Parts: sequence; structure tokens; C-alpha cells
Amino acid sequence: MATSTSSSLSLSFFSSSLFSSKSRNFSSKPILKLPSSSHSQTSLSLSIKSELIPLPILNFSGEKVGETFLNLKTAPSETARAVVHRGLITHLQNKRRGTASTLTRAEVRGGGRKPYPQKKTGRARRGSQRSPLRPGGGVIFGPKPRDWTIKMNKKERRLALSTAIASAVGNSFVVEEFAENFEKPKTKDFIAAMQRWGLDPAEKSLFFLMDLVENVEKSGRNIRTLKLLTPRSLNLFDVLNAEKLVFTEGTIQYLNQRYGVDTLEDEDEEEEEEEEGEEVDDGVEDGTPEPAE
Repeated sequence: MATSTSSSLSLSFFSSSLFSSKSRNFSSKPILKLPSSSHSQTSLSLSIKSELIPLPILNFSGEKVGETFLNLKTAPSETARAVVHRGLITHLQNKRRGTASTLTRAEVRGGGRKPYPQKKTGRARRGSQRSPLRPGGGVIFGPKPRDWTIKMNKKERRLALSTAIASAVGNSFVVEEFAENFEKPKTKDFIAAMQRWGLDPAEKSLFFLMDLVENVEKSGRNIRTLKLLTPRSLNLFDVLNAEKLVFTEGTIQYLNQRYGVDTLEDEDEEEEEEEEGEEVDDGVEDGTPEPAE
């Protein structure tokens, strides 16, 4: 039975310069702001502000028409690898269904009577056909249904994803919205567009789109090395497994708002307040119970 650890070890971190010796996007001197209290040596900041990273914007013809900036909250260089690794292990392990099950000798059907007499046969004494030593018998220490899920804090999970995206900007660029250029599904047109953008169809590419139009999805689904993701399906594994990352202008704004430096903590607080408000609104409002119908 394959485990999630073996899956993560076979993963090659192509796009992320964070996991290679040639890192162009992270400064060798991380910006760590120490608090002014007397316990400053023990209370280091767990996250730093990344610099504005410029990304070129290409049109459908492959020409550069401008540039935009990606500003994400990233982990310090000394802890980034551990944070991303923990996020990857959590993602892979939580995908396991844990439904593998084998029968013990007590659960195998049959074997109620003694196969042959105890003595005078010259054979080893045998009490049941359900013994694990016999074909069709029970399984010793076999797998049983279990829950493989592990917990990871929401902020840490988001930090792992934003760190991985920020570390892969050396192999990333932005394209203008191109869904209107596909009047009908055609894989050949999608491959031609990829080549104009400088992408090799043989390399693993990840397109991050705000909306997945039907013609675009059908045009790219036959390309084995291509992944088309939306904000609902964005995950750490596909980001690390891709060699090239392609964004649209809308997804850049989404990433800066969702995983940006200034808005990440505010969004978490708003979500917590919304969850608390939903709990209060269930059944009782303003301290007065609802009238019975």
C-alpha cells in the first residue's frame, strides 16, 4: 500500500526556485522586524513581507503589452521549506480515503470444523481452514479502515501556498483574457497559443484562471501536461509539480487580495466573525426567540 510520504518524495519541484540552489526571487538577507520588548530574541516574526515581483503581461499573439506586480505573504527563507513540505504532506494525506480493509481469521467465512483428525495422519495438526497460513485464510496485521486526515492551521496552509507561488515567479508570466479567442473547442489552437507564449507542450504547465470557459476547457483537456485551475481548485501539489505557471490579470488581483501581505489576517478575522454571526442567528435573534407558528 503506497503512502503519502512516498508520493511526496517522488515529486519534483520544477517551478519553485525555493527548492533549487539558484534562487533569484528571495533576498539572502530576510527582512525580520524584531519587537522592541525585552523578549525580542525569543519572539521572532514567523512571516516576512516579500518585495513587489514584476511579471510581464502577454497578449494572445505573444507580444509583451505591459507588466503587473505580485505581492504575496511568504515564509522566511529559513523556514519556507518546512512550511511548504508540511502543507504538501497535509494535502496528500488528507486526500487518502482510508477504505482499505482485509479480513482477519475471525471474519473469514468457513473453517468451522477440523479439516482432518489430530493424529494418525503424519501431517501437522490443523484446527481450522481460516488460519493465516492457509490460502484463503485470514490476513495477519492487514489494513483496516482508518482516518488519515491531519490538521493544519488555515493561516499556515495559506502561507505554504503563497510561498510556493512566490518562489516560482521566475517561471511565471501573465496573459490577457483569451477565452473569447476560442469560438469552438480546438486543441491545435490551444497548442499554437502556448507556443506563441513560449511554452513547450511537453513541459508541465499550470494555467490559473478565474473562470473556466467550456471552449477553453475542452481545448486543453487533451493536453496531458496541462492543468487548468480556478480559485476553487488551486492546490499546493499542482503548483509545485508545474514547470511553468501562467496567470491572468484577474487571478493576479485575486492572489494579492487573498494571499497578500496586508489582507490575509483581515480576511481571517472577517471569516471568523461571519462564522460566529451565523451561530448566533441560528434559532435566536437579538436575545428573543422566534414566535411559534
